[in-house]
Amino acid sequence: MQKNETLESGKYYHIYNRGINSENLFKENRNHEYFLMLYTKHIDPIAETLAWCLLKNHFHLLVRIKTFEEILKDHKDYEIKKIIPAHQSFGNLFNAYTKAINKGYNRHGALFERPFKRKLINNENYLRSVIKYIHYNPVNHGFCQHPIEYPWSSYLTCVSEKTTKLKREKVILLFENIDNLKASHNERENFVSLEEFLNL
Repeated sequence: MQKNETLESGKYYHIYNRGINSENLFKENRNHEYFLMLYTKHIDPIAETLAWCLLKNHFHLLVRIKTFEEILKDHKDYEIKKIIPAHQSFGNLFNAYTKAINKGYNRHGALFERPFKRKLINNENYLRSVIKYIHYNPVNHGFCQHPIEYPWSSYLTCVSEKTTKLKREKVILLFENIDNLKASHNERENFVSLEEFLNL
């Protein structure tokens, strides 16, 4: 992957990364909460989020980068000069989180591997697979037996009716309906080929 590969507007990406030298990114619950707060600030204006999962030493995000017109429509208070490239918004998120962790835990230097990893998603089958893969990450790493048991992923939001900025209806439609979404997530799956593609 090219180091400076840009994220193109209107396209879907699986974005993922881990702590440098496999260091834990999230040491306690308030770290997850702070990361999600920063995510809302830096990423919500420039991308739609379809799935996410935060584990101790890595994370996965599934986003669709908004078009210039969508950004202006959704955030009329944005000045045009403030609209920056999407990859820079992610960089700002990771930098802001790193500064907070460094200050809070008396550490120095980089926290995340660089550059952050990203894969273009160009068809619906791949999109469905990545959503399920992200939700199953805690299961695959032994944190729980089913995605619904893990608090730091978007699966709970997908199967609830609480207000959210997550593109829940879009996710449900990818699986046709909520029953199919749940049924799909009740079936264990082998993600070896996907993990090989992601170089995990």
